[in-house]
Amino acid sequence: MKCVDIAMEEDRSFCEISFAEKLRIFSYDYLKCCSYIANFDRSRYVFTKKLYSKLISTSQLLEDFLDFHGAKNSKEWFFYREMTAAVRHLSLGGYSQKHISNRLQFYDLPDDEEFRKEGYKTLDFLTSALMKIAPVVLEEARRLSIPVPDECFDPADFPGVSTSQMLPYDIDDENRDAQKKNIVKIASEFLSVARELDHLGFYEPYSPEELYQLVPAKVNEVEIRRLEMVVHNLQSSFDTYVIHGGYRYGNRMLKQLRGFFSVVFHLLQMIGRMLHFYERHLHEAGYKNIYKKVQDRLSELVNPDELLDRTINHGLYYTCHFLSAGKDLAQEILNENIERTSITAGVPVKLGFHSRPSLLVAKIVQHYGGKVDLVVGEDRFDASSVLDIQWAGGKIQKENISQVMFEGDTRALKDIQILAGVNYGEDSIGKGVPLPKELGYLK
Repeated sequence: MKCVDIAMEEDRSFCEISFAEKLRIFSYDYLKCCSYIANFDRSRYVFTKKLYSKLISTSQLLEDFLDFHGAKNSKEWFFYREMTAAVRHLSLGGYSQKHISNRLQFYDLPDDEEFRKEGYKTLDFLTSALMKIAPVVLEEARRLSIPVPDECFDPADFPGVSTSQMLPYDIDDENRDAQKKNIVKIASEFLSVARELDHLGFYEPYSPEELYQLVPAKVNEVEIRRLEMVVHNLQSSFDTYVIHGGYRYGNRMLKQLRGFFSVVFHLLQMIGRMLHFYERHLHEAGYKNIYKKVQDRLSELVNPDELLDRTINHGLYYTCHFLSAGKDLAQEILNENIERTSITAGVPVKLGFHSRPSLLVAKIVQHYGGKVDLVVGEDRFDASSVLDIQWAGGKIQKENISQVMFEGDTRALKDIQILAGVNYGEDSIGKGVPLPKELGYLK
């Protein structure tokens, strides 16, 4: 018999197993986990990454099985399915936060003690929620006649990841000139992400009422997942093209920059999972009565106020905090590694450096992030600042200067040269003209 025929025959025989038997199989390890954690005290330390991983894998497998058989549309099975999803997403959030707590000493972040304490507070919330859910899962399984395993996991089955030993560090990971273009790209993208989240920065915790106004209208899973992917790509590029061997030794500035975007990445992972759980399973969205009843029961197990507090007042707050705190470091690394040059460019015809040309030049410099100076005689002005450029414009007009020099980041200067070639985006009477396609990001 051919291999394909054998596989099809095995598949057919497996499908002949009853729903009840498959349900027992797919629930077995998941219910063992629930039995294990149902008897925990409030200690966070028994929730290791290995336990979170087991909860994630078993709940996902069971959730997929239930969805395949229509549990989302069954009054009898919907609550069991929703608790399975709750366990999965809370465990995913816990895994990310546990990873941060385990690795925090290696991130080399400034003033991280308060962050450490808030991280433990978030872990305590997540573990407490899972401990509340576990006995309810077991009770629901018994109601549905799903056999609950007699045997239980042991703490020895879920050791922590750390030991007192470290493997020898014997691969040199020193910076090389060939890395510079990648370092420049990564530092620029870090600054870009930081700018993107500037508007979300806040200095005091949001009240419950403010949190419900913020989520999901202004902060939601879709947007957070997009940012998570951007930062993940940033970390991947760094590990692939800059530092292959981690960040225990070597160039401290580069290692510290990685610490900033690594902690931000894992925070975004956690935020995304917790927002998904809130938006999909707790948020009032006008569902049918059965969905509302299950939603209310889940809200009794996982307090929505606390969930959003940990998601926003911890997760999002420190995401913005560490992006902001890393900007100076990213700027310093960028300016150390950019290719520098200078260009001579004409002054905007007729109206000089008034608001529109000044804004466009500043946007170009800000887009790339590297330092650029506008040089007028012996004076130097920051070309990333609209105000500085307009100050220079006053000197240029007063001294009737027709050409100026820009010095700094070659990438920005290339685009400034293009901009100058179209009279900085306006005609002789100050009316805007279309910009070349290379400057499309200025729109």
